[in-house]
Amino acid sequence: MIDSEYARAAPHDPENLLDRLSRPSTLGVNYEQIMQRERLLLDGRLGIASGDVLSVGCGWYPGRHLFPAPKFRLVAVDSNPECVVAVVETGQADEARVGYAGELGLTPSSFDVVLYRLVLHHVAYQGPLEPCFAEAADLLRPGGAMVAVEPGLWHPVGLGLAVANWAGAATAIHGTPDDIPLSPRQLLAQARAVGLVPELHAVTFSWRRLPAALQRGLAPLDALGSRPRVAPFGHTLMLIARRKR
Repeated sequence: MIDSEYARAAPHDPENLLDRLSRPSTLGVNYEQIMQRERLLLDGRLGIASGDVLSVGCGWYPGRHLFPAPKFRLVAVDSNPECVVAVVETGQADEARVGYAGELGLTPSSFDVVLYRLVLHHVAYQGPLEPCFAEAADLLRPGGAMVAVEPGLWHPVGLGLAVANWAGAATAIHGTPDDIPLSPRQLLAQARAVGLVPELHAVTFSWRRLPAALQRGLAPLDALGSRPRVAPFGHTLMLIARRKR
């Protein structure tokens, strides 16, 4: 997960149960599948071939795999100054600055895409998401789109995580209490509330902690992720919310 709000996020305990049991190679299978699915969904659904992208809460990975140069100019924002420096030095962003989601103060209608990649579920630990949606709607040009990739509440793992958070066991189980799985209904409603036109997709249905062979066996199910009745139950969700032209 990307630690998007560095100065405000809860500390991570590396000695948690799931990290002790999970191999990096197992996690890597899931990360590769997510990146492949993200590209596939945006190639088919976004409808924006070039332009200016704002990656909010970029962490170390601002989304260059989704918005390659030179077609896209990518501006990255994060509250961790180390991330801000690194993403420019490595060429993952064209420009970067320190800032907080919902409090950026940038020029309205200045971006074609506003990207929250594994960010909003951390912001939800700190406060309401409405400022982030309102800010995205304000920053988008007509025809532009907010893109959010987040863990879903209605997946069995999301439900389990919500229970762990409620019981106060999240840090012991997976290292931090600030991973808040998001309701797909909430994501759609908050996009509509700021005048955006949303659609929801499941990026993946699998879980990064499952054995690699099982993950690969489940991967074909991801092709169902754009079906409206199925998408809300994905483990990882993608919201594409467009500003009207």
